[in-house]
Amino acid sequence: MRIVVAMSGGVDSSVVAGLMARAGHEVIGVTLQLYDHGAAVGRKGACCAGQDIRDAKRVADTLGIAHYVVDAQARFRDSVMAAFADSYASGQTPVPCIACNQHLKFGDLLEMARDLGGEAMATGHYVRRLEGPAGAQMHQAVDESRDQSWFLAATTRAQLEFCRFPLGDYASKAQVRAVAAEMGLGVAEKADSQDICFVPTGSYAGVVEKFRPDALSEGEIVSEDGVVLGTHQGIARYTVGQAKRLGNAAAHMVVKKIEPGTRRIVVGPRRVESLEVRLRDVNWLIDAPEGGISAGVKMRARDSVHAARVVPQGSGAMLRLDEPALAAPGQAAVFYDGSRVLGGGFIV
Repeated sequence: MRIVVAMSGGVDSSVVAGLMARAGHEVIGVTLQLYDHGAAVGRKGACCAGQDIRDAKRVADTLGIAHYVVDAQARFRDSVMAAFADSYASGQTPVPCIACNQHLKFGDLLEMARDLGGEAMATGHYVRRLEGPAGAQMHQAVDESRDQSWFLAATTRAQLEFCRFPLGDYASKAQVRAVAAEMGLGVAEKADSQDICFVPTGSYAGVVEKFRPDALSEGEIVSEDGVVLGTHQGIARYTVGQAKRLGNAAAHMVVKKIEPGTRRIVVGPRRVESLEVRLRDVNWLIDAPEGGISAGVKMRARDSVHAARVVPQGSGAMLRLDEPALAAPGQAAVFYDGSRVLGGGFIV
């Protein structure tokens, strides 16, 4: 087959390229240059910029495969970085890795793979693609500590049919690094990329300030009955359930709600869990169940699984949880049946 491999310059995607070439496929490596600013270029733990692009090129040369670099900076800025800032400005907690997968890696790059005559696209994500009676299914990786299925729940059924994930069956990252070393790839010991690659200093506020400085304007911290308890330095610095940076007057309280219109942070007693959670933009990897379906639900990447009933409502859904759980607006809620991903949406 002709297979296009998404190469970020890290060990995972490099091993995938090597595995595909070793299996006899015609491999075309493609690297998206997503940003190239300041400290991120040479920073350890970045991806798709500077040194990472050079590493991807060297791996391609070692494997003897074609390699292309595509300038996707404008697209990344608009669909991921700006959307990241907009989410914080609207009082939500974004998941930029899902947006990047949804719009660039499994959107633009997948279409590019088709344009190049590719019969499949392979990536270094830790997730399994299994063939079921109704087509491709997405399952959690064998190595649960590296499973990335939560981040890929927005992948459509058509995209899943076209994609391959060779690393999902590996039991550990050490095994993947060993394969890279055996292939003679220079990235075998390279550090892993960080979740939010475009935040080189670890400060989300610095990114938000570039796109939505209004989200860093002062506002009031108030109780649930409207009593002003203090001031804050911008709603972008807070998320539902947070207990930090609330001041002495709001000690032992947590953020219950963020009001972007008034720039108010509403705080209250620590319990902020919900039994019912409304979702938007639900992507189903099965036929949407008319009367709902019982499933395990994760509402953060490293969340425990919550038993729930998922009831479709138009393009969204309602979660009815067996036990109360924390649900932060903007985060993803992903539905599982054992290891299989049934779908997911975003918390309203």
